[in-house]
Amino acid sequence: MTTTPLSTDVLVIGWGLAGLVAAAEALDAGRRVILVDQEPRTNLGGQAWWSFGGLFFIDSPEQRRFGIKDSLELATQDWFGNAGFDRPEDEWPRRWAEAYLQFAAGEKRSWLRERGVGFFPVVGWAERGGYGAIGPGNSVPRFHITWGTGPGIVAPFAAAVEQGEREGRLTVLPRHRVTDLIVTDGTVTGASGSILATSGSKRGVPSTRDVIGKVEITATATIVSSGGIGGNHDLVRAAWPARLGTPPEHMITGVPAYVDGSMHGVSEAAGARLINGDRMWHYVEGIANWDPVWPSHGIRILPGPSSLWLDATGKRLPVPLFPGFDTLGTLEYLRTTGHDHSWFVTSRQIVEKEFALSGSEQNPDLTGKDVGLLVRSRLAKGPTGPVQSFLDEGEDFIVENDLESLLEQMQRHPGGEHLDIENVRREVVARDREIENEFTKDAQIGMLRSMRSYRGDKLIRTAAPHRLQDPIAGPLVAVKLHVLTRKSLGGINTDLDGRALDARGNAIPGLYAAGEASGFGGGGVHGYRALEGTFLGGCLFSGRAAGRAAASAAG
Repeated sequence: MTTTPLSTDVLVIGWGLAGLVAAAEALDAGRRVILVDQEPRTNLGGQAWWSFGGLFFIDSPEQRRFGIKDSLELATQDWFGNAGFDRPEDEWPRRWAEAYLQFAAGEKRSWLRERGVGFFPVVGWAERGGYGAIGPGNSVPRFHITWGTGPGIVAPFAAAVEQGEREGRLTVLPRHRVTDLIVTDGTVTGASGSILATSGSKRGVPSTRDVIGKVEITATATIVSSGGIGGNHDLVRAAWPARLGTPPEHMITGVPAYVDGSMHGVSEAAGARLINGDRMWHYVEGIANWDPVWPSHGIRILPGPSSLWLDATGKRLPVPLFPGFDTLGTLEYLRTTGHDHSWFVTSRQIVEKEFALSGSEQNPDLTGKDVGLLVRSRLAKGPTGPVQSFLDEGEDFIVENDLESLLEQMQRHPGGEHLDIENVRREVVARDREIENEFTKDAQIGMLRSMRSYRGDKLIRTAAPHRLQDPIAGPLVAVKLHVLTRKSLGGINTDLDGRALDARGNAIPGLYAAGEASGFGGGGVHGYRALEGTFLGGCLFSGRAAGRAAASAAG
């Protein structure tokens, strides 16, 4: 089989957000760039294109307009309380966290605004914590939604790449799968791999791996920006840490199949050190997509705080494991139950106000920058169109007019045989009694009442407290929830220039890493937990650093 030889200044492996940013930075520095990816061109933008577009800012104009008092000091307290860095190999992740916080409090917003990126004015409050001031969680709302969601954040960097392509300074090579990094006298001097057969697969749809040729690319600097392992359940289970219990037998998938972790092993074979592989980020509010794009395609419900959360047996989750408070704490608890699913019991009124769905395709108003549709869908009565589609078509949704009918259907649903129906009834009735007066011993009710004091929550995220069985709020809704795979929090160990480090902590000449492949920087900038809105930001920051450093080295 013939090998096609190519050469360039900077080779970027993977065209997700981190790769696009890195390529754009290298172009800005006047370097020649080759950008390769194993997928068809339809997938330019990678996982980021599918995202909700959440970004983490500190003391932003959007926060200040809503009366949110934030500071670098408070955000640092939250980040490090959340991350729980406790390993010798966390030295560079710590440095990355400090640098990223400075970026998020400083030029991050203006840098994006200069590129035409705008933001939805209401700031969301994700990962609310509930453990105390120095424990996990965001002390204040920091979740800024990109106007245009994932495609909106991808657009300026994709445009820069396409402009470089038109000018002849950048070459995009779809269907090129890297299988080896070339090491010459201890220096990475490029990559080799397979040319795959042309595929007409649409964005996100799995493509074939039929090999039609070989390729070898010589480069002064090589950047690995190939993503994590979330599309490969075998790798997820192999990396699953004992602290999170046993890995689920059943999971649904929150990323396309091409998120396969293949470059981790390739990079390690070239001498790169992989760290924190046992740190990962998976959601427990996953629902099967009634209209799937990739295999076992799942969507995450981004929940408001009001739904009653029960495990598979019908036992209520302990404080502070309320919807939207502690993703990994909830995952850890649910793994102790012996079951792979849990339940929301809620009302249509709560669903209308509080259920948002993660993903650009599930938010056509924000993605399409359609103000009229946004007003009609977010502020008018009734759920958004995509949420209504899940109510109508989703296999995990049960809708009934009264509690007894709901309980009967829950018990008949797959997995419902484990429910203690009498306890579910008791939990619903007890919660409704607590709601009927202004006093309560129920921490969740107290929290949701306090959240309504924040204008953003009151406007679009937290329903007015009410009885689940209130006919005006009905019908009743039960949702079966699954573990949804998503992010690798560990990866290639890098310094602040994105240079890949070897087992001794020395930089490997010619090799860089960015994005999820590097644990979003350093090999694990988030530590054990993410504050949300930080994954895209990590791609931006690490891609920028690696692109600039690689360009300088190639100069």
